[in-house]
Order: sequence, then C-alpha cells, then structure tokens
Amino acid sequence: MLRIENIYKTFENSGKTIQVLKGINLHVWPGESYGIIGPSGAGKSTLLNIMGTLEPPSEGNVYFKDLNVYQMDEIGLSKIRNREIGFVFQLHHLLPEFNAEENTMIPALISGHSKAKSAEMASAILSQVGLENRLKHRVGELSGGEQQRVAIARALIMGPKLLLADEPTGNLDKATGDEITKLLLSLNKSRGLALIIATHNLELAYKMSKQLQLVDGRF
Repeated sequence: MLRIENIYKTFENSGKTIQVLKGINLHVWPGESYGIIGPSGAGKSTLLNIMGTLEPPSEGNVYFKDLNVYQMDEIGLSKIRNREIGFVFQLHHLLPEFNAEENTMIPALISGHSKAKSAEMASAILSQVGLENRLKHRVGELSGGEQQRVAIARALIMGPKLLLADEPTGNLDKATGDEITKLLLSLNKSRGLALIIATHNLELAYKMSKQLQLVDGRF
C-alpha cells in the first residue's frame, strides 16, 4: 500500500547541511501496525510528514497504491491527504470555538459533502470512538483523552487506509494514554488500516506488530 524507497532528507541551518534521513526503505502493509522509535531529533516526525505527503524528501520516492506521490500536482496530493491518509498529532489541533461534531466534520466538508451528510458521518465515527454522548461539547468541555479521541475521529472520518500518529499519547497521563493506544489498535484491526506511530515510548512501540528504530538517519 505504502512504499518508500531510498529516502534522504537534508536541511540547511546557518550555512551547514544537516542530513536527517539517510536512505530509508519501508513497505507498509494493510492491517499492520508499526512503532517508529528514536531519540528527539532522530527524524521521526520528518519521516511521518514525508510518508503523509506533507513534506517532500530531498531524494527518494514515496509510492501510495503504486502512485509516485511526489510526482503528483498539489490537487492530487490534497485528495490523497483528505481521503486516504489520516493524521493524529501529539497536540490535537482542534478548533476551540467548535464542538466535537463540528471539529470532526471538517475533512468531510473539505471533500465536498453537505453539512448534513458531514454531520451524519461525524456522529457515526464519534460513536465508534466512544463519544456518542459528547457530540455537542466544545473542546474546553472535553478531557484530554476525549480531545484526542475527537482528533482520531477527525482523522478517520473519510475512511483512510493509512493512519499516521506522531506521539499520540505524549500529552496524556498513563491511564488515558493506554486507553488511546487500545483504541488505535482496535481500529487498526477492525478497519484493516495500516497504523504507523512515531514515539519515544517503548511500551507503546512494542504494542505494535512491528518496531523500527531510527538511528543516525537509518532503520
């Protein structure tokens, strides 16, 4: 489903070239879960951004369903991001003036669904993540775990085949983090989607079916 080949990423900083990724290769299969581990600055988030079509590599190719994504135009990339790939971040990035349902609706509205249809889709996915009684609650009225569940629902509303999560439990206490981990793995199995988590948390990483350690720019 997702294939990355010979990925390099360099940055320029004060006239110096910093090489973060040095020839990464990975084949991601539906229904599998992957934990990417490594210290801060190892390039975990950068790699997730490249996989998710948010940031191009300096060298190498990314294929999604055999499409070389970085040879596509921005319209094509936007469609893949909206319909095929879900993103969950350490910070939930919810809009505080909106309630849970309205935050979850956003990708469906962007895709062209009506407000009524988007609300129906949002209600269904929020129920699947255990928030059927919190649809009309604004962000400030939700706990940290509930906010992250809304972020997960928003990531999944369009039925993506790939879910990328960057430190999804990093801002949560252990008990709440464990609940979010169970939810992600449950969705991974029930929906057959590929799940890739970047994390410092070894306990979280080893709950995935595969572990990948990023050291000096390589697995």
